[in-house]
Amino acid sequence: MNSWLLFMLFGIASFRLTRLIVMDNITSFIRKPFHEEVEITDDDGNVSTYIQIKGKGLRAWIGELLSCYWCTGIWCSLFLYAFWMYFPQLTEPLIIVLSIAGLAGIIESIITKIID
Repeated sequence: MNSWLLFMLFGIASFRLTRLIVMDNITSFIRKPFHEEVEITDDDGNVSTYIQIKGKGLRAWIGELLSCYWCTGIWCSLFLYAFWMYFPQLTEPLIIVLSIAGLAGIIESIITKIID
């Protein structure tokens, strides 16, 4: 596989894995021990949701990590690359599936902005 193609696949796969961990509802059980969602309603009735980090020490550190897209992205990239280095035949399908899902999400976001 070309190095540029592999780089692109890793980049999109890392994007999707990071988003899955940091933002998607399906993985909220991972964040729940470290985050509390707080809803605030302003005078106009608009509701804003904020994340409040739980605990201190290691728990707070993990909570900060899981709330930071950039921080979690580094760890997801490291995980994917290290796993691929040691188990390439197992990791390549995962990278391809995450890349396809990530690209589909990017396309959906673009289409939604164009239509709205």
